[in-house]
Amino acid sequence: MRSLFICLAILVGFSGCVRKNKVPTAQNATNPTQHEVKVEEVVQASNYTYLKVSDNGAENWLAVTKQEVAAGETYYFNQALEMQNFNSKELNRTFTSIFFVQEISKQPIIGGIPTPANHKGKGNLVKAEGILVAPAIGSVSIADLFAKKDSYSGKTIKMKGQVVKINNEVMGKNWIHIQDGTGTSEDFDLTVTTLDKVAVGDVVTFEGPITLKKDFGFGYFYEVIMEDAKLEK
Repeated sequence: MRSLFICLAILVGFSGCVRKNKVPTAQNATNPTQHEVKVEEVVQASNYTYLKVSDNGAENWLAVTKQEVAAGETYYFNQALEMQNFNSKELNRTFTSIFFVQEISKQPIIGGIPTPANHKGKGNLVKAEGILVAPAIGSVSIADLFAKKDSYSGKTIKMKGQVVKINNEVMGKNWIHIQDGTGTSEDFDLTVTTLDKVAVGDVVTFEGPITLKKDFGFGYFYEVIMEDAKLEK
């Protein structure tokens, strides 16, 4: 598989390079990309849960969004991104190799890696109830952005919404999901990458360029994404 990224000199919280997928080969007739791992050690941090696992005879470290995981349990995953020489400032520790896993499951995963047609970067997000954010002066609603996405491609615009999910310091950026109460049942959430810090529940306005059909590989595909955005103070 192709390499996902070149080395980035301005990574926040990362050092080293992303390299090609080198997860040990999975052995599963139903889903050949699936990995069955047994958790040997759990290290909790503020945003991530770090897992030392046994995977088909190999010992690896995984990083997943913070969640409750117990040593001795068995989990399954089929999407992973390897980082070499990853430094966790919070843990004051450098992992020679660690795999960032999109999702882990206690049950075997049916099927393979999601394709761009059915995966838009939202993961398990749902349209939050009770969110209705009035647009800022000059901003675009999520409904309008998706309805007219071709006209916004490559343009720098403002988006205002409420933060519903955050993944900080992944590939040198913070990944923010915002919703404003508009949009369809499919297109209701916008992913924003930024170096600025926010909190879940904050109502924020970001300004940044819009990119269409951004494919990071390994199922991380975004029909619409705002990259390198600036938080309006």
